[in-house]
Amino acid sequence: MVFHMRRGAIFHDGTPVTARDAKWSLDRCMSVPTAKAQLASGSLRDPAQFSVIDDMTLQVETEKADRFTLPNLAIVFPAIFNSALCRKHATEADPFALDWLKANVAGGGPFRLARYEPGQQVILDRFPQWLNGKVAGKARILLQVATNASSRRAAAERGEADIVRGLSGRDVADLRASGRTRIVGVNNPASVAYVAMNTQMAPFDDRRVRQAVAYALPYRQMFDSALYGRGKPLFGGEAATVSAKWPVPLPYDTDLAKAKALLAEAGHAGGFETVFSIDAGQAALAEPVAVLLQESLGKVGIRVAISKVPGAQIGTLQAEKKLAMFLATGSAWLKSQDYFFRIFYTGKSRWNYGNFADPEMEALTMATRFETDPATYEAKVRRMVEIAKAEVPMVALWSPFLDVAVGKGLSGYTYMFHSALELRHLVKA
Repeated sequence: MVFHMRRGAIFHDGTPVTARDAKWSLDRCMSVPTAKAQLASGSLRDPAQFSVIDDMTLQVETEKADRFTLPNLAIVFPAIFNSALCRKHATEADPFALDWLKANVAGGGPFRLARYEPGQQVILDRFPQWLNGKVAGKARILLQVATNASSRRAAAERGEADIVRGLSGRDVADLRASGRTRIVGVNNPASVAYVAMNTQMAPFDDRRVRQAVAYALPYRQMFDSALYGRGKPLFGGEAATVSAKWPVPLPYDTDLAKAKALLAEAGHAGGFETVFSIDAGQAALAEPVAVLLQESLGKVGIRVAISKVPGAQIGTLQAEKKLAMFLATGSAWLKSQDYFFRIFYTGKSRWNYGNFADPEMEALTMATRFETDPATYEAKVRRMVEIAKAEVPMVALWSPFLDVAVGKGLSGYTYMFHSALELRHLVKA
């Protein structure tokens, strides 16, 4: 693939954007673990794949056509940095200036950073030399960090902010009921909340135990009491797989008799003890889910202890596969069923929450990645769906809404798949 740089495009310091900046930025991705793992899903693994033809032309090579190469180049990881500026702050130990970039900017875009106070606020000013499309807003953008949930709710109720995010389900329900606050809720069908079970850790290495948990969960109570109905249910679906659509509701709903029978069949008629881990930073949602889960699983003999893990640690524990059972939410950035299965049902990454290792699933995800025949592709994806339903390494609960309170004088709110706020389209009356 050959890419031609936009002529006249400049970074915020006035430096022209060239193919050399694009090459340096893609090379940088290969040194950042999360970026490297993501781009590898599109067959981009080695800096040698990116070459500069001239100042305005970049070439990207892959061994063979991969449906995810171009989409991976369009997401946030391969953002183009001002390589000359970054090199000034690079060291032998840090050749891509990763430490310096944690507190400094070296990029471009429709808005320029005017002020940055870590953990408090960010102020952005419009960049008039932006060439890649129109920017509706002209005002300065103030992003205020409000760590306290009551402060966010108060800002929404009083109209003190044009956009308020991070509202709890209870707050959204109350604000909608009051009729005084405009709530916009967008469902991203590729974002799913799960109860994940470590399939390489007893007793969850037995699929009958995982199915028993799936039948013992109090889905409707959790959906109504914890999420306040702000999402799309992913439980109570059909057992038969008639299409390649995914995610879809799994064929499980609350059935304690089935759960007990499966536990007995698996040799756990007397139940067992386990730990259910939640992110302490998401306690407003996670704690009600955990309490309801604990109560319901207790009815079939599964004695659950709830562990509140600090947000800074839970990701590490998930990546290291040290948790037996936990609540997780994952979003697939690329819109393709086989991509979803590859990210969440194979490999050693954090996102394989169930630590699932199934040779057939792995073979199918590898085959569909390069499949060009639609009928063959759909047949293979249907088989993946069947495996996910039967093996149930993760029990899908719901696809949550991204709820925001929007001020009455604001228009142009746009949801983005990566959940970051799109500022270009905002207009304030």
